[in-house]
Amino acid sequence: MSPVPGTIAAISTAPGRGGIGIVRISGPACRSIGEQLIGELPAPRVAALRAFLGEHGEPIDEGIALYFPAPHSLTGEDVLELQGHGGPVVLDLLLRRVLALGARGAEPGEFTQRAFLNEKLDLAQAEAVADLIDSGSAQAARAALRSLQGEFSSRVHALVEAMLQLRMWVEAAIDFPDEEIDFLADRALGERMESIRRQFAELGEAARQGSLLRDGLTLVIAGRPNAGKSSLLNRLAGYDAAIVTAIPGTTRDVLRERIEIDGLPLHILDTAGLRESPDEVEAEGIRRAHREIERADHVLFVVDAADPGAVAAVEADLAALPTSAPRTIVLNKIDRAAREPALEEGAVTRIRLSAATGAGLDLLRTHLKDCVGFHAAGSGALSARARHLDALRRARGHVEEAHRLLLERHAGELVAQELTDAQRALGEITGEVSSDDLLGRIFGSFCIGK
Repeated sequence: MSPVPGTIAAISTAPGRGGIGIVRISGPACRSIGEQLIGELPAPRVAALRAFLGEHGEPIDEGIALYFPAPHSLTGEDVLELQGHGGPVVLDLLLRRVLALGARGAEPGEFTQRAFLNEKLDLAQAEAVADLIDSGSAQAARAALRSLQGEFSSRVHALVEAMLQLRMWVEAAIDFPDEEIDFLADRALGERMESIRRQFAELGEAARQGSLLRDGLTLVIAGRPNAGKSSLLNRLAGYDAAIVTAIPGTTRDVLRERIEIDGLPLHILDTAGLRESPDEVEAEGIRRAHREIERADHVLFVVDAADPGAVAAVEADLAALPTSAPRTIVLNKIDRAAREPALEEGAVTRIRLSAATGAGLDLLRTHLKDCVGFHAAGSGALSARARHLDALRRARGHVEEAHRLLLERHAGELVAQELTDAQRALGEITGEVSSDDLLGRIFGSFCIGK
């Protein structure tokens, strides 16, 4: 994929008022535009105070200019950054002037795209730029920074190199079948295969933890009316996000909150109580509740522990849920049922708690982390996306098949092909194997100015 040629420019700071605003320029006309705009360019990578001049030499603003000549720049091209005052009008005037001098407005993610195409970053690092900007917790930011600094890519490359060495060993057995040594039965070959399998397991876990930090868990709170669903939302959120009354059916629409549990993002949805209702508004709320339950990663089904009828009907209620997603039964209001907080493992986990008093909430928080295998403050997490996990899954599948073929059939040609397919899948992570459509989707999701 080749970038649209020419020199690009964009405002690289967030919209709105601020102390500082940055206009970034990259491309072959960068030097010419800079000389017309600020006069003599500063020495490379040395900040200099300059007036930013309009068409007739009038000052638009005054600020810091930084020049990065190719190839030692963010994009690998000549780059000029103009750091002025962060007013939207001033920045717009400055950008208009740059565009009038021959640049064009950058597309979303185009600076990072050029960095990738000029081999300043690989694709996993480029995606980590967006993940770092969008990170919602300190743990997610650290995982994104590790990927941006190349840790994810280096571990992928290490796996590729290990598989390449293994392929060379296998192909030696194919090329020299008459040698006295049986390469395919050599113990060292089996040890190398086991080492690769361990590396896949470790990298897959680090990537999965990073994916959880990035995307989190969509958690839907469901149940009958007046079971305490909104009270549970409020207790988890730490403030009164939902209206709570003793009147059944208070919640009519879907309420959304985002919280964290030790860095794990939770997207919590409180839904209308599930029942048959002649009320048109409540019926629409229940329809929306069913829609969100279908999309959930996990369902907390809240039951009034002080209502024997509701407790007895919980299995039937669960069977009627429109989802196969994992679910947990939350027996709420134990303060009224004279029960102690507890967690009971089974086909469906049951947790006894009180949203009113907070008793048992720690059990619920720990359970939610355990459900997805999340490790708090995991120092090895790497920022990863769904496509990375899919590529790792496919690559690992090819390695497992190669292992089976090696043990059961000593089929060298088939083993070598499986290892080649595994390498190709890993190449999708770093961008060594990619398509224009994939790159367009990835960089199109970035903000303008990156």
